[in-house]
Amino acid sequence: MNAQKRMLTGDRPTGKLHLGHYVGTIKNRLKYQHEYESFFIIADLHMLTTKNSPQDISETDANARDLVLDAISAGIEPEKVTFYLQSAVHEIHEMYTLFQNLVTVTRLERIPSLKEMARGAHIEMPYGLLGYPVLQAADILCVKGNLVPVGKDNIAHVEISREIARRFNSMYGDVFPVPDGLLGEVPTLVGTDGQTKMSKSLSNAIYLSDSRRDVEKKVSAMYTDPNRVHASVPGTVEGNPVFAYHDAFNPKREEIEDLKARYREGRVGDVEVKQKLATAINVMLDPMRERRSRYDQPGIIEQVMYDGTAIVRRETKKTLYEMQNAMGFTGVWNRIRRKTENRKERRMDDDQNDEEMAVTGRHGEPRKDQQSTRQELGDGTASQHDGQGDLSDAAHDNLSDADLGGGRV
Repeated sequence: MNAQKRMLTGDRPTGKLHLGHYVGTIKNRLKYQHEYESFFIIADLHMLTTKNSPQDISETDANARDLVLDAISAGIEPEKVTFYLQSAVHEIHEMYTLFQNLVTVTRLERIPSLKEMARGAHIEMPYGLLGYPVLQAADILCVKGNLVPVGKDNIAHVEISREIARRFNSMYGDVFPVPDGLLGEVPTLVGTDGQTKMSKSLSNAIYLSDSRRDVEKKVSAMYTDPNRVHASVPGTVEGNPVFAYHDAFNPKREEIEDLKARYREGRVGDVEVKQKLATAINVMLDPMRERRSRYDQPGIIEQVMYDGTAIVRRETKKTLYEMQNAMGFTGVWNRIRRKTENRKERRMDDDQNDEEMAVTGRHGEPRKDQQSTRQELGDGTASQHDGQGDLSDAAHDNLSDADLGGGRV
């Protein structure tokens, strides 16, 4: 195992990444990718908890490509970070099954984000969604992750991973590190419509792949202070999405403070505030657009995913074996295997003895046909009783007369 600590991060392949992802997790991924051995999971099994139709699944490869391309465009380096497809690493599924017995249903039901996910998808909570944090524990611990950058919704899930790791180590021996969750600078970014969260499903997102014109249009339509009907009317800065975005994406702190002061005094209109915001966001996204053009070529992203998945499969095979060995499963299987092999060896020895008996007779005595020959030559050493004894022993060993080379007397 590499002594360097490991970081595990990733997303569900349900669509493109947006600014909420950037401030929620991506900035931390960029910050720590050089300090940690890093893994990026394309969590398509997690996707099934809320999107499991045949059409959803058929779009996985295209969505996975968009996800990885967005991450690389944002600055994640494929030379430093291992990208892999969750469903192709079968050891994760087995670890998930073993981990299910280390956490209670009552504990999982106390996680509020799971209920919010079900409500957001307009579904009754399936078993898979309830077990979402347990599968995440398998995601994290299969590569022995130490650090997990997450958004606000997933910090409670990391705590489940910590509990499972501690419980496993206590019951079976130290195998797993206890991972730490890391929240972003802006755990939750409001949507452009003022809703509590930017979301693909709410159509209130600015995507990392948006063009300059798309950004300008979306910012121009952003929700602001509803009580401000004219630029000369003093406005409210606190809770205003436009200023929340300035704080998150505009590096010009003096410009932000000037805009806030004038906004509160009724000396600047929403148009100017939004134009400066659109400019700041586009300046931030321009390097991503350049990187995207370099990596958005046929087969490049697919190769990154394929190679990374092969690496993680090798790694998780070792982790699963270590886990099973600690639990005693390898001992159970090895005992079954050894007894089976011992039986095969005994049967091979018996077959070899049978072959020898077919030539020499039992216990080294002459075969029946050799006895007949001796009798014909006047050798009286063999008796009819001896021959019957041989046949009786042969029958006990399930041998036929033909195997003995003679007929019944």
